[in-house]
Amino acid sequence: MPAEFDVAIIGAGVVGLAIATELSKRQEGIFVIEKNRAFGLETSSRNSEVIHAGIYYPEGSLKARLCVEGNRLLYEFCQKYDIAHRRLGKIIVATNEDEVSKLEELYQQGLRNGVSDLSFLSQKEVKALEPNVEATAGMLSPSTGIADSHSLMRAFCGLVREQGTDFAFNTEVIGIEKTRDKYRVEIKDREGTSSFTSNLLINSAGLNSDTIARLAGIDIDQAGYRLHYCKGEYFSLNAPEGAPVSRLVYPLPELAGKGIHITLNLDGNVRLGPNTRYVDEPDYQVDEAHKEAFYQSVKKFLPRLRLEDLEPDFAGIRPKLQGPGEGFRDFVITDEESRGLPGLINLIGIESPGLTAAPAIARYVAEIVKGIR
Repeated sequence: MPAEFDVAIIGAGVVGLAIATELSKRQEGIFVIEKNRAFGLETSSRNSEVIHAGIYYPEGSLKARLCVEGNRLLYEFCQKYDIAHRRLGKIIVATNEDEVSKLEELYQQGLRNGVSDLSFLSQKEVKALEPNVEATAGMLSPSTGIADSHSLMRAFCGLVREQGTDFAFNTEVIGIEKTRDKYRVEIKDREGTSSFTSNLLINSAGLNSDTIARLAGIDIDQAGYRLHYCKGEYFSLNAPEGAPVSRLVYPLPELAGKGIHITLNLDGNVRLGPNTRYVDEPDYQVDEAHKEAFYQSVKKFLPRLRLEDLEPDFAGIRPKLQGPGEGFRDFVITDEESRGLPGLINLIGIESPGLTAAPAIARYVAEIVKGIR
């Protein structure tokens, strides 16, 4: 491994790989470091694999802007590189009259964000599209879909390798020192500890991004960078008669998430989830005791659901900046020059819609890099 690089990217999840792909189009000397044995083993592979439209986020936020742009870019990338995906569409439902006004607010927010293909549905129109769904009203998002996240990351990885980018897996960053015009990064792998230098350092470490920021000398509490682990569990639906829906069906969003919803994967299998549970440490076990809560949540709009048809599936962890009971927090994507760390680009709190936004985030970071040069 060379001892000097132009750009080092910490984290080989979908966002880190997308950034590496974008930067490798125009420069050499890129190094990607990943503490796990392979790419995308944490948040990037433990989610609903949904291509979101950009409805849920406040107008002008990075989440809104990058989700809307990422939706277009991700479909284009999947088509170009033959990544399995389906533009299924999604219906967000209101299950009583009190929820209809909230759904209307969400609809208007989506339009303000530039999601131009939304349509408001009556009870009859929801039933015509999804006969098994009971709702007072709904909102149809045709541009919502699903994608094979592993194949997407594999494609990013392949493109980056073609450009000669170096990778180091099973490698943990344990120290960061700012020198006069570079960063010296200390790493630990199976062979011991070593170090390298890089002109630019991009922190895309997902669940550990606040730790990396702290290693660089940032007071993460003062900066508002401390992450909160928010667990999301999924239950699979045993549906021998076939999937009860033909598209994704969501309730109105909750404070910390989008609500327990019905998703389909590319094989046509049905999942319910995720819930939202703040935890002290990452834990990927699904608690079967939560099955009743899943059942009660989804039965409101899918009355044919049976408790005995639910089986524990998998869980993921969201790296949230938003703590329990707190309001909206946007992505942090910034060059830390104002903190005396020029050339350190932090990406913190990259949760949903991170998968959808990944190619747009990559372009955004590339513009930051261009501005530094």
